[in-house]
Amino acid sequence: MTRFLGHVLLGWLLALATIEPAKADQPQTPAVFVRSIIDASQSEMDFARAKLAIDKFVDPTINEAAALAELDRMAATVERMLGMLPAEAASTSMEKMKALRAFIYEGGHWNGGRPFHYDLSDPMGQQPGAQLLTRYLASRKGNCVSMPTLFLALGERLGLKMTLSTAPLHLFVKWTDDATGETWNLETTSGAGFTRDEHYRKIMPMTDGAIANGVYLNALSRRESLSIIATGVLDHLLATGRYDEAIAVADVLIEAYSANAYAMVKKGTAYYRLLDRDFVKKYPKESDIPAAEMPRAVALSRANHEAFAKAEALGWREPNLN
Repeated sequence: MTRFLGHVLLGWLLALATIEPAKADQPQTPAVFVRSIIDASQSEMDFARAKLAIDKFVDPTINEAAALAELDRMAATVERMLGMLPAEAASTSMEKMKALRAFIYEGGHWNGGRPFHYDLSDPMGQQPGAQLLTRYLASRKGNCVSMPTLFLALGERLGLKMTLSTAPLHLFVKWTDDATGETWNLETTSGAGFTRDEHYRKIMPMTDGAIANGVYLNALSRRESLSIIATGVLDHLLATGRYDEAIAVADVLIEAYSANAYAMVKKGTAYYRLLDRDFVKKYPKESDIPAAEMPRAVALSRANHEAFAKAEALGWREPNLN
């Protein structure tokens, strides 16, 4: 997340006249791909298929069919665990959730004695490939992206009412108990234990506005959850220097989830990196920039600031990572 502070260009760029915005209807392959996932019906694209499709964009070597088969086997194992309970209990969403929690986090014959753990060496999944679902399945070490995604994917297969929710640079699961209608936060980096909103607010400070506007702690709709899952494409495009495509993908994500502040600031970052690459590093002095290129520099600078301003208007604040 990079805001253009602009001690070199900002003052004079913002004083220049505006230019016509670039046409937004030109197809961008990654954006079209992301839109196809977000717009797909649940029968066409469940959460597991969506996550694996996003991961395959990042790593084309991923075997989606093999991963889906493994998820099916895991869900079938949980069903067998439930079969050991009285029929009346096994059919409740509470017992299904508990069985899923035991399958993932408690070592036993159901998972080959290899429970899944939070990877404390890379808790935010910043290492290359760390957020991939297949990496988590293989290593049994996950982070705040891969862990809630697996719980969500398996929960969906078991017929549980689950969705994603967000905190600053963090994802968790919201589960609704069929019997009571009550919705609980499940912190999947800590055994999917019940966690109050107040706890997230204490350890991950967030503004009241961000909560009221749906940036954090909200039970996301299916499209909004897919928007969050698909940020893997946005991150990959930024990491590989495909900034124009990243901006187009960010627009798709924000269209699906209007309070996706993460996508907004990443969009702002993409504009900054274009400005830095094409102007700040290329021209030592302001006067060196050709007059014909100044309108684009103006547009990039403004777009960078506007993206961050929109996120801040929703209550987003840059997280303190110290």
